Order: sequence, then structure tokens, then C-alpha cells
Amino acid sequence: MTSAPSQSVKAILGPTNTGKTFYAIERMLAHPSGMIGLPLRLLAREVYQRVVERVGVQAVALVTGEERIVPAKPRYWVATVEAMPSDIHVDCVAVDEIQTAIDFDRGHVFTDRILKARGVHETLLLGSGTMAPVIRKLLPHAEIIERPRFSQLTYSGSKKISRQPTRSAIVAFSARQVYAIAELIRRERGGAAVVMGALSPRTRNAQVDLYQNGDVDFLVATDAIGMGLNLDIHHVAFADDTKWDGHQSRPLTPSELGQIAGRAGRHARNGTFGVTGGTENFDEELVVQLETHDFEPVKVLQWRNSALDFGSIEALRRSLEMAPQDRTLTRVPTATDQHALEFLARNEAAALARGRDAVRLLWECCQIPDYQGISPAAHGEIVTRIFGDLRRHGAVSADWIAEQVRFCDNAEGDIDTLSNRIRQIRTWTFVATRKNWLEDPVHWREKTKDIEDRLSDALHERLTQRFVDRRTSVLLRHLKDKRMASPEINSQGEVRLEGHLIGTLEGFRFTLARSEGDLDAKGLRGAADSVVAPEIHNRADRLAGAPNEEFVLATDGRLRWRGEVVAELAEGDSLYRPRIIMLADETLTGPDLERVQDRLSLWLRHHINTVLEQVMSLEAPADLEGSARGIAYQLFEHLGLLPRGAVADEVKGLDQDVRGKMRKLGIKFGAYHIYLPLSLKPAPRELALILFALKHGGVRQPGVTDIPHIVLSGRTSFEVDPEVDTRLYEIAGFKVAGKRAVRIDILERLADIIRPLIALDPTRVQGELPAGAAEGNGFRVTVEMTSLLGCSGEDFSSILSSLGYRLRRTPKPVAVPAEASAETLALAETLDAAEGSVSTEPVATPIEDAPGLAEGVINEATEAEELPATAEPEFDEVWFPGGRRNEQRRGDHRPRREGAESQQRRPDRQRPKGPRRPPQGEDRPQGAKPGSGKGRPDKADRQDRRPPREERKFDPDSPFAALAALRGKTE
Repeated sequence: MTSAPSQSVKAILGPTNTGKTFYAIERMLAHPSGMIGLPLRLLAREVYQRVVERVGVQAVALVTGEERIVPAKPRYWVATVEAMPSDIHVDCVAVDEIQTAIDFDRGHVFTDRILKARGVHETLLLGSGTMAPVIRKLLPHAEIIERPRFSQLTYSGSKKISRQPTRSAIVAFSARQVYAIAELIRRERGGAAVVMGALSPRTRNAQVDLYQNGDVDFLVATDAIGMGLNLDIHHVAFADDTKWDGHQSRPLTPSELGQIAGRAGRHARNGTFGVTGGTENFDEELVVQLETHDFEPVKVLQWRNSALDFGSIEALRRSLEMAPQDRTLTRVPTATDQHALEFLARNEAAALARGRDAVRLLWECCQIPDYQGISPAAHGEIVTRIFGDLRRHGAVSADWIAEQVRFCDNAEGDIDTLSNRIRQIRTWTFVATRKNWLEDPVHWREKTKDIEDRLSDALHERLTQRFVDRRTSVLLRHLKDKRMASPEINSQGEVRLEGHLIGTLEGFRFTLARSEGDLDAKGLRGAADSVVAPEIHNRADRLAGAPNEEFVLATDGRLRWRGEVVAELAEGDSLYRPRIIMLADETLTGPDLERVQDRLSLWLRHHINTVLEQVMSLEAPADLEGSARGIAYQLFEHLGLLPRGAVADEVKGLDQDVRGKMRKLGIKFGAYHIYLPLSLKPAPRELALILFALKHGGVRQPGVTDIPHIVLSGRTSFEVDPEVDTRLYEIAGFKVAGKRAVRIDILERLADIIRPLIALDPTRVQGELPAGAAEGNGFRVTVEMTSLLGCSGEDFSSILSSLGYRLRRTPKPVAVPAEASAETLALAETLDAAEGSVSTEPVATPIEDAPGLAEGVINEATEAEELPATAEPEFDEVWFPGGRRNEQRRGDHRPRREGAESQQRRPDRQRPKGPRRPPQGEDRPQGAKPGSGKGRPDKADRQDRRPPREERKFDPDSPFAALAALRGKTE
């Protein structure tokens, strides 16, 4: 590393799964020489192997606290951040996971590398996007490159540990939690690999391979997986959200949670995360942060002075306690090496630390890691002994270190014992890698590495035996023994024999627990079947005599008995007669199978006939004949819902007596549909949806399981999913109108609100007009309408447009301050005369009397005239039934409909109350003919009593518009 201009520094920032480390390796190999610092020894080993494959073993060096592989002339150096050589000049330097600079224990080392580690030509700082502000402040000329995540991360909520999906990593923060969860998964799901920071790199690699190779589908880990490990994880579940950080037990920060959750999904494959094991669900704000990788930026980094004064122990202590000059940096809490220094300063080692070289050596000894996690005094004693030997004899005593190493050289014991020995041997491996500390360093490096490898292999074996491959030979012998005990089956369907789990029984299907090691899975299955067979027979007896209440048909088309799946439906010969497919093992055969099938068939017929009773009665109604019977049968074929347009001609031919009979059968004639209102309830619609889906695409298609939840929620309208077949919405009781689906009965209520508004003549209403009233067969949208459908604005407009209504948007009048000339007034009189000769009153026709109008109309929007740019126009929006002209007068004669129904006066077409002739004594217009004597005015009289027609809208720049404005002023 060397000093270089800050312009050569690039910060590659982003969340996990952005390819930052891969990018850094590629950039490093593009230079003649390079160095990369990584946060973990395990990750350093992985990157070392990758670089060796590219450039050869003689060109790459590996340097960690416990491992040192340095060929004669290496061009590339792979190291842990703490072990990065500071006296080597290379073209490219990269430091990974720089957000670790906030860590109390190691953060100051990362901060020092951020500030000082430089390549001759290029420097790369890799880490989280939260580091961007602090990088800008500390390195103002650095180039920041943000990389997006390759895949999406989604929150999936809470699930039990035993219900986690395969390829999941379950995260806890103590060895005790990790072991308990791994044991539970072994019993429930077959086994799990274990990854913890306390394990040796070799053990962790072996456990990771166990998971990556597919030997197990679950990984139980600490936050060790949150940094650098590239695993095939689909889902991350947090069994805890607090951890002991060496100083206190505290909740994890959103950034720390994101670092771990981000391990789900690799490259282009999406991942999920959630909680388990009693951990409370994450709140919505935290979920958004984790899914969008938007976290609080880092404001302060841990710092410790690296320009140390080795003149004396006291000078060294003062230089370590120096405070930073930049507010972005804060002095790190007292670390392990400082505790060791304080301990040595108070004992005999202080007398040996005379001179700069001795103090430097003392500080190097103090930096021996406390892998064992022992007390500061016990660790200080080890450091004192090593420093004393080095000062007195020039090397650590071979006999003493041999005794320490021999104590660790024992691969027997349980998991905790082996883990403790590995921690001890790592201390002596670290000592062996120090330059000139031992008389024969090569021997001790090989010796300590061999012991650590054997202990690691033994620990991996113990972990595998406990959590993956627990022996079941005793269980297998019991299963094959004729005198074996009866199995125990709990409420979760677990089948146990003498306390051992052999499998689970759901309905009539038995699932064998994962076989362990090299056991004969086929033989185990045969023995297990013989144990489960009596229970299968007993279940068949209980199901054959079970009451109807114990059966349920779910939206996935599966039949459940007492909550357990026993069969599923498939397409049958007819819509209302689906086939039943038993979900059972070969153990259910003969008479038992026939009795179960007969009982399920009987229940299914009863269920369909009961839930769809009204619909089933329409198959052959006795009181209906002709077209009425045909309409009823079509309703039966369409599960109780029929678009009115499909039978419009047949409906027109029905007289009132026939309609009355049909209404007694529950049939309602709506403006848009003919349907059975009682069949719109959730239960009938859910069953209808299943029956329809079985005939059209299957129950696994999108929407079949989701739409019933919407029906139950009570929503009156919602946005449709483009991937869902629109026929499913219709069957569920919704009409697809534009981009939204509207409940059929709500649509009819909307028609009931609009119908009287269209039929209303505002000029004949005394008093205040009802809300939504408009001139000329039109209406305005009201709050009642939008509240009814649960939407407004463009959504509501799209519904009206799809129903055939057209919108007229006219600008509201704007005053035109212009003086009236004689020529203008004359033109106004001409306009008045011409306007009185044109009949413009539209005719109102109720929607129910013209069903074809409501469904076959064309939506024609009338664009408003453009206003001057200086004024913001306001528009009056009025909706009209499509397919008719606004200029048509109410008084225009149209052919009257034939038949009894056309002669019957409908309530919504009654004339408004009030006088129908001029009052007594009032003069009739000149030339008018007297009435007929029956109280009805003649044609001329009615012509005079017509309300004035709606004012036309003109171009505001035309003389007609100016005349119209002036006429309004004079009036």
C-alpha cells in the first residue's frame, strides 16, 4: 500500500448481492499487482482460491492472523483487513465491507484503511450505501459509485420454525439458540447445517458445503452469514432481533438486519425474509427499509491513532488515547490489546520494555487475539509469558509452547469441548505465524495447522451427527420387531415410537422422516407402513361415519377432514359433478378405500345442493315454460349469474305474469345482469368459483384462491389483476368495468341512483333539485355514487365509460367585458330568433326499459373549448347515456312499445306533480287551439310551455360568445 491522490479513490457502495466483491477482484486482476482486504478469514480463503485459479498459486499470497502463504514473488495479496501489509506498494488496493468501521472492536482498523490504504493507480472501498455521506466528508474527492441489488427482497411475515421453506437460513445470536433451533429442525425437517463465528474456518466451510451440496435444506447461523458468505439462500428467518455485542445486549439496527436479510436471493433470483421462533413481526416502517435497502446513513466512524509513539510504555499509552481531530471520527472504546497493555505495564514486563524496539515488540505481543474469550488477567498472563521469553531468550520457549499445543491435540469430546480446543489452538497458530517468535516457526505452523484441521473435522462430524445424521438403528430394529410397541400419534400428526420420530401422518398419507446416514430408507419405509396401517384403517372407519360438519372444501379444490387434506377435486362429466381424487397411500385399499370415497362423494353432492340450492332449482323449474324456462336454464348453466345482454331479446318477450313467477324463484332482473341475489353471498360464490375453475383452467390458476378473500372482505370494487381470467371475476359476483371489478348488486344500486336522475326534467321540479341532477338526460357524479363503489376520479370515470355513458365537459361561463354596439345587439336578436326555432330538449328513458342501451353504447367524450392561456378553465362534467343526441326534445314523439309492460306506467316515469294547463283566466297565445276538454293542453299550448333549451357553448374568441355574454348582462 502507498499514499496516492484522493482522486484515485473509488467507493463502490450498495446493498448485498450487488457484485461489489466480484467487481473488486476483476479490477485488481486488471492491474499488474494488487491487494484486497477482507473482513473474514473464511472469505479471504475463498477469494484466495478464486484468484489462484485465475493467475496461479505462485502469483498469489494469503495473509491472515492465523495463516500465511507467501510465495517467492507474489503479485497479488489477499488478506484480512487487520493483516494487510502496510509496507508493500501495489497498483490496486481494495478494502471490503468498509461499514465495519462503526464496530467497537474492529472498526478503528477499517477506518485506518479507509483513510490510509491506497494503491498506486486505483483504490476501491467496498461497502454499504450508508457509508456515502461519511466518505464524502472524509474523502471529498473520492468517486462514489452506487450499485443496485440484482434481485428483490420481500418480507413474508412470521412462520413457525418447523414451517420454514426449504433453502432457508434461520438466524440466532447465541450458540445455545443456534443448537436448540438446529435440533428442532433435525426432528421436524431432517437436519440443518450450523454456521457460527466461533467455529474455525475449516468447520464453517464444511458446514457450508453440507448446505450448498443439498445434504440439508436448512442453515442455522449467527450474523456470521451477514458478511461475505455467498450462499444459496432463498429465505432468511430471524429467530431473534437482539444480540450481545461484547458490551451489552441490544436490538439490531435496521442496517444490521438488512445486511443479514440481504443474504436471501442471489444474483437474479429474488429472496424473502421473515421472523420465527416467537420474534415479533417487524413493523411496517422497518419492512420498507429492509425491502428498499434505505437505512440511516453512517455519521461517525470508530478511530484510533495509528501513528504510535514507541518511545516508552507511557508514550505509547498517550498516543493510543489521542482524540481525533475530525468530528466524523470518534475514539474507539478500550480494546483487548489496550487492556493487555495496561496489564503488562503493571507487572514485570514493564521492566523489560526499555527502548523503542522493546516497546514495539511489547505492543505486537499485546495484539495477540483473545480467541478463547478468557478474562483480561488470564489473557494478560499469556501475553506476559510470550513477551518475557522473547526479551530474555529471543524466542518463545519450545517446551512451554509444546505443552500448550499438546493440551489441544485431542479430537475426542463433545461439541463444546472441541470448540474450546479450537479456540486455544488458534492462539498458538497466531503465535506461530509471527516472524521470528519461534526457533522453528515452520514446524509449529504445520503442527498447529494440523491440530486445528483435525479438531475442525471432528467438530464438523459431531455437528453432523447431532443435527443431521443422528443414528436410528435402534428405532429401525423396533419397527421390524413383531413385539414392537404401538405408535403414538399426536395432534400434529407426528408418528413416534418409543420417543423417536418416524414420520408424519396427514389424512391418509404418511411421510417418512429423513433417513440418517446410510440407513436403508426402503426398509425403513416398509416397516413404518406396517406400523401406520392400523391407524389408516381406524381413520377410514371414523371418516365413513363422520358428520358433515367435519368436512371442508377449500379454495384450492382440496377436501379436508378435521383439518387434514384427504382428497382433491378434478374436472368431472358435468359442471356440478366434479370427480374426487383420493390423496392416500397404498395402505388405504379395498373396502376401506370404497367407504371413504362413498362418504366423500355423498358429502360433496350434499354440499353443492345446499350451498347452491337456488341455482340448482333452476335446472328444470316446473312453473316455467318457453323462453322463461330457457332463461332459467341458462342461469343454471352460468352458476346463477347471467349478463342481461345475453338474453335481452328473450327478456323483452316476457309478460308480467311470467316475470312474477321468475321472481318467486329468486330471479332478479337488473339493468346489467339477471341473477339470484341470495347466490351472491360468499359461500355460494366461492363454491361456484371452484366448480367453474375445474372446467376452465383448473383451480391452480391465478385468482381462484385470492378472489374469495376479496369477496369476504366486503369490498364493493377493486382493481383487476391482468393475469386473472376476467370470467373468474364474473363468476365471483363482480363485473369487470374498465380496470376495476364492481360487485354486481352494487352496480344495480348505482343504476337505481342514476335512473331517476336521467329521467328527471329539472324545469318541472319545484324547489331544490336532487343531488346529481343535470339538464338533458344527464347526471353529475355524486358522493353517494363514489362512496357506494369505493372509488372516485379516473377509476370511477372508467367504470361509467365501460358501462356506456359518455362525458360532456363544458367550460363554465367567463365574463367578457365588451361594450355592445348596435350591430352586436342586432346580431343578438337574430340569435334569439334562431334559437327559439330549434327544438333541443332530450328525451329521458329509464335504463331498465332499455337494457341494450346500458351495455351497447359508445362512450363519446366531448372536448371542451380551449380557454385563453391567462385563465385556468373550470369544467362542468355531465354524464349522458350513450347512443342518443343531446338536441332531442322530451316532447319528440317516439314509437310506443307494444305489450302489457309498455302500457304499465312505471314509478320512475310518472309526470311531476303540478298544474298541467295554464291557470283559469290566463290568456292563451294568439292562434292557440282550445284544449280537448279532458284537462290536457293542445300541442301549441305544450309548445309554449316548454322550458328554454340549454345554452350552446361557443368559441370564447368568436362574436357569438361575446353576444351571449352581453345578452346575459342586459337580462
